[in-house]
Amino acid sequence: MRKYVMAFDQGTTSSRCILYNRQGQIISTAQKEIKQIYPQNDWVEHDPMEIWSIQIGLAQEAMYKVNCTYENIEAIGITNQRETTVVWDKKTGQPIYNAIVWQCRRTAEYCDEIKANIDMTEKIKSKTGLYVDAYFSASKLRWILENVPGARKRAENGELLFGTIETWLIWKMTGGKVHITDYSNASRTMMFNIENLDWDDEILEFFNIPRCMLPEPKSSSEIYGYTTRDLFSGEIKIAGAAGDQQASLFGLTCFKERDCKMTYGTGGFMLMNTGEHLVHSKNGLISTIAWGINDKVYYALEGSVFISGAAIQWLRDELNIIDNAEETEKMAQKVSDTNGVYVVPAFVGLGAPYWDQYARGSIHGITRTTNKNHIVRATLESLAYQTKDLIDSMSYDFNTEINSLKVDGGAATNNFLMQFQADIINGEIKRSFSVESTSLGAAYLAGLATGYWKDEIDIIENFSIERTFKSTMNDADREERIKNWKKAVDRSRVWIES
Repeated sequence: MRKYVMAFDQGTTSSRCILYNRQGQIISTAQKEIKQIYPQNDWVEHDPMEIWSIQIGLAQEAMYKVNCTYENIEAIGITNQRETTVVWDKKTGQPIYNAIVWQCRRTAEYCDEIKANIDMTEKIKSKTGLYVDAYFSASKLRWILENVPGARKRAENGELLFGTIETWLIWKMTGGKVHITDYSNASRTMMFNIENLDWDDEILEFFNIPRCMLPEPKSSSEIYGYTTRDLFSGEIKIAGAAGDQQASLFGLTCFKERDCKMTYGTGGFMLMNTGEHLVHSKNGLISTIAWGINDKVYYALEGSVFISGAAIQWLRDELNIIDNAEETEKMAQKVSDTNGVYVVPAFVGLGAPYWDQYARGSIHGITRTTNKNHIVRATLESLAYQTKDLIDSMSYDFNTEINSLKVDGGAATNNFLMQFQADIINGEIKRSFSVESTSLGAAYLAGLATGYWKDEIDIIENFSIERTFKSTMNDADREERIKNWKKAVDRSRVWIES
């Protein structure tokens, strides 16, 4: 019988379901955008029930396209937008509020209050590997408990459950039987001790979050449970889960210490595998769990850029100067440079290495001769500059030069951007044949748990590089561009406070 691994890829702007064979090839795929909800400036929400219904509908569609049933599915692996926070009723399965998305900044002022408590800030950083920021789940969960009528009392009575998106989907798929999270997602909540692999009671007390709400932490590759029979007319194993960026690191076969990747998605995320060693950053990066597998935990250094591919959506949806993302490559090549224009896409603040939640987006260097092609090119170049910022921080933290980077994500298909990225880091950019490494990583984690793939060697044999981009820019030009980028960033910082 044909056997495939099914990957759920629940992202910030869309949900997907992909079926993979043993060679890591896509057999079937289905995708649908999800609604973005903006109740106020800097607030971002999703409807958890919409995410649930779309994801199951896509799974059924992907199976239908290749005429297979639950019997053809070896296992389900899940990868998901991280930090996004869902709270639901334990009995009814109904969310008590919309999911608060990782991009949401509603708790920024509260996080500033925490930062004033230097002792607690340092404890949170040392235990969780994270900077205090509205990006992570803890302050979002606290906001729901404080602002939804009756929520705190119900939570303390054990009536409510919390989860990030993989927890929510697994709970729903198992009919409420399994309430778990994997180590990689738990490490993004700002409540999880990444050394002892458990929820931290001191942090929970500080945020006033009842432990009974929290899911049980598990490894990223094991059989968590089975889908209810009514979903697919039979049971399917749920056997893998990882946050989207950790899944991408796994899918790109970054299994060795110092292996590094960059994903150009809605946000931009660089991760370096630090092996079984937890490395604490001194240069604006966060320490996180990469994955747990075979009774071992692997760590990573991460740099998170809040706006990456979303800047291209801004060109399309708000400025209306492109009709689709594919146009940007040709438009950027119509001009020899940006004509001195720099775009800083700090629409929701700046992430690593700046961690400035009050920065805002800006365009610098506009003159009478500036046209839309210059702005498009400058927007694409901003993705590369942000990546360069992360590489510099990572190089300092790990005391090693990074001159080779594996890449994935939608914008990685843009040849202009990849060449400029190689130029600006003065190194090599290696693009995989499959830019779908996030979902592939989730599939691999699930398939390893069931024996569909035997070991990492099986997976490495599936991996191949489609194209390598090498630097052609001279040093003086590179240094001048980076200097001007940093000047533009400085002028965008702490914007709304002033």
